[in-house]
Amino acid sequence: MVKSALYLSFFYARMMLLLLSIAGCAPVISKQIREQVRPDITFADVLNDPDRYKGQMLILSGDVIETENTKEGTLLKILQRPAGFRGKPKDVDETGGRFLALDSRYLDANVFTKGRNVTVAGEVQGKRVLPLGGIEYAYPLISVKEIYLWPVERNYYYPPYPYYYPYYYDGWWWPHQVIIVKPKGR
Repeated sequence: MVKSALYLSFFYARMMLLLLSIAGCAPVISKQIREQVRPDITFADVLNDPDRYKGQMLILSGDVIETENTKEGTLLKILQRPAGFRGKPKDVDETGGRFLALDSRYLDANVFTKGRNVTVAGEVQGKRVLPLGGIEYAYPLISVKEIYLWPVERNYYYPPYPYYYPYYYDGWWWPHQVIIVKPKGR
């Protein structure tokens, strides 16, 4: 009786672990929005002719270049990057260009800072021409329906094993100080 209860508890624990691991792989954009996206429309198509794709739903990922709060809402300038696992922008030197994401809500510019990764789902509104350096750049304008700000990944450096210690190891796990023994008679 005890064995069967033990096996049953292991079974439930494994099932719970499986369900949690599956839930951890879920996309960051809702299913309702993803169903509205036409996969045949690429960012390059929209960049070349934004007016042609007005009203189309897109999911784009990239790095925030600039955040500005306006009367319309928060305007994000984003450098597009190819999407990787779960829609996260890949850390590559490849980009299709830039786009604007207009969110009607207030997004804090100190949170949506330069370099942060975002995934944006929204509707193409056309284009907006703004200065970029010494040129005029036609940004595709996306009206945000959903936005996901990816958490900052912290990379920690750990020195390779064996760690450097200015101590003598005498075979035990704990380092001991070096003991210098002088020969007798000198």
